Amino acid sequence: MRADMATGADQSDIEPHDHHQGHHGTGGGHQGHDKHAGHDPEVFRRKFWLSLALTVPIVVTSHMVMDWFGYSLDFPGMSWVGPVLGSVVFFYGGWPFLVGGLAEVRDRAPGMMLLISMAITVAYVASLATSAGAFDLDFWWELAALVTIMLLGHWQEMKAIGQAQGALSALAALLPDDAERIGDDGRVGRVPVPELRVGDLVLVRPGARVPADGQITDGRAELDESMITGESRPVRREPGDRVVAGTVATDSAIRVRIAAVGDDTALAGIQRLVAQAQASSGRAQVLADRFAALLFYVALSAAVLTFGAWAAFGDVDEAVVRTVTVLVIACPHALGLAIPLVIALSTAVAAKAGILVKDRLALERMRTVQAVLFDKTGTLTRGVHTVTGLAVAPGQTQDEVLRLAGAVEADSEHPLARAIVAAAAERGVTATATDFRSLTGRGVRATIDGRDYAVGGPALLRELDVRVPAELAATTDVWSGRGAAVLHLVRIGDGSAEALGALGLADEVRPEAREAIAQLRRQGVRKIVMITGDARPVAEAVAADLGFRPGVDEVFAEVLPADKDRAVAELQARGLRVAMVGDGVNDAPALARADVGIAIGAGTDVAIESAGVVLASSDPRGVTGVIRLSKASYRKMVQNLGWAAGYNVVAIPLAAGVLSSAGLTLSPALGAVLMSASTIVVALNAQLLRRLPLTP
Repeated sequence: MRADMATGADQSDIEPHDHHQGHHGTGGGHQGHDKHAGHDPEVFRRKFWLSLALTVPIVVTSHMVMDWFGYSLDFPGMSWVGPVLGSVVFFYGGWPFLVGGLAEVRDRAPGMMLLISMAITVAYVASLATSAGAFDLDFWWELAALVTIMLLGHWQEMKAIGQAQGALSALAALLPDDAERIGDDGRVGRVPVPELRVGDLVLVRPGARVPADGQITDGRAELDESMITGESRPVRREPGDRVVAGTVATDSAIRVRIAAVGDDTALAGIQRLVAQAQASSGRAQVLADRFAALLFYVALSAAVLTFGAWAAFGDVDEAVVRTVTVLVIACPHALGLAIPLVIALSTAVAAKAGILVKDRLALERMRTVQAVLFDKTGTLTRGVHTVTGLAVAPGQTQDEVLRLAGAVEADSEHPLARAIVAAAAERGVTATATDFRSLTGRGVRATIDGRDYAVGGPALLRELDVRVPAELAATTDVWSGRGAAVLHLVRIGDGSAEALGALGLADEVRPEAREAIAQLRRQGVRKIVMITGDARPVAEAVAADLGFRPGVDEVFAEVLPADKDRAVAELQARGLRVAMVGDGVNDAPALARADVGIAIGAGTDVAIESAGVVLASSDPRGVTGVIRLSKASYRKMVQNLGWAAGYNVVAIPLAAGVLSSAGLTLSPALGAVLMSASTIVVALNAQLLRRLPLTP
């Protein structure tokens, strides 16, 4: 095959491999249970259903509830229903919150866990004291309901925010399990890749992956290095050239002398970049946790003031009742559900629109993004070359040139050959060729109707001493200037050859990419940036086609994986909040480094695992849907927290007895009613997210 031929980084060429997903807590947000009580949604699911089953009889047998609904129950042992079942709910269902609360105390970072654990502990102790005859506070049903609803909220949250940790495993899976090592006697033996040592000689067959970094000692091949460099064309490698682990020999076998193994390979370097970028990600807490920390101090201060004030008046019994009421109702059910419900609904709505939200913080940050950085190949372009230009020499027709070129290339497996054959078939001009031959590094040759033809690039023209007509050369120069691959159709005669036409092939820009960029600008994104491993002429041509604004938008060309990572860091250093959109392994470090990483779903496992948001389709307009979802869900979170805050603004002073002199106090029963009403409002408000249009 020829050195100048190009191909897109077709992801279908990447060998399938398993990747393993795991869940881990994101930085901030209920750190207590993340670190101590486990964060498996299944744990919260089991605890919720059992607690719910135990809560029902507690509520039904509560004297307070019976008074509300005007019914009565009385059976032997009924007085033990609350203490026995309530204790089970407290210790079994409330255990994650108790452990989390202790962790927050130890970390000196009070938040949602400590607020919940304080409320349920006070309710439990007060209820035990009531059962022992010390007080008249019926908190068993309130305790059980609070634990159950908090378990529901955390179960939904854990389902929504489970973040995959398989990026590094997916990177490692790019390496083959075995390698064909050539012994001193010339025999080829298959050995596990970890057994390779520097200096070993290995055989890499066509279609196989290079097992470790090294240098070619024999053979020539076009290597697909897209997963390492982002370059959309296979690169011709010859004896003396370096090759890197994970790249694919597309057309010929090569022998490679191993120069680096294990942690010293380029692929391992990318793994380290991904790990470093993930470790350096922001650990901002979820808004609910910040609110919960504030509410903890407010509730604790209000409880101390309440007890002190009532005790100063000499009414210790009322001081205890008021203090307990303040502490219990300070943790409203609405606060526990305000964020998890929005997260659960927003991720469900997003999934229906082909948007997978893997990281809750990424979704929250998307509304503040100021710059969107797109990888070119496979994101703004299709990642596959197509025939974009067809020029003919005087006396020839386009249909005839395409018919002959398609016939010559029919038996070739090269991606550009497939593009030419597809273009000929689409136009309905086909022919049959015989005596097909591959001219390594130059092109291909075949016979059609008794005459010899060849298709190739500059190397073929030089070998056959072909003069290209001036009109044809002028057109192909324009194509080359825009970064397109140029192949000529040559008719070979007795001792002479003439160029009949030329074909320009380029990575096709997605039609929807232009609309996506226009929509992002309307949404207030300040800067559009494109980054690619391709040559600058290719990048500049694509940028012009997409309508990039000179002086505003930016293009980074000819970059390596580390450069992409640094480009994100550079934009962030300018004070910009950056969203990175990509689909390749070489994008993984940048995806992890960005404020929001968005992977195109048609891309590699590594890109998907490194991102916080995944678009199931390859339509870049999905990025605008992520922004709409981020803004809408954030509004709902703020609104829901506003309801929760409003509840506390009213409930805590009343529970403390501020207006008792006017005969206005908040009993535990009324507090429970307000708590339930607040929860219903929060739930209904979150449901409005289902009306949000996300699809392009």
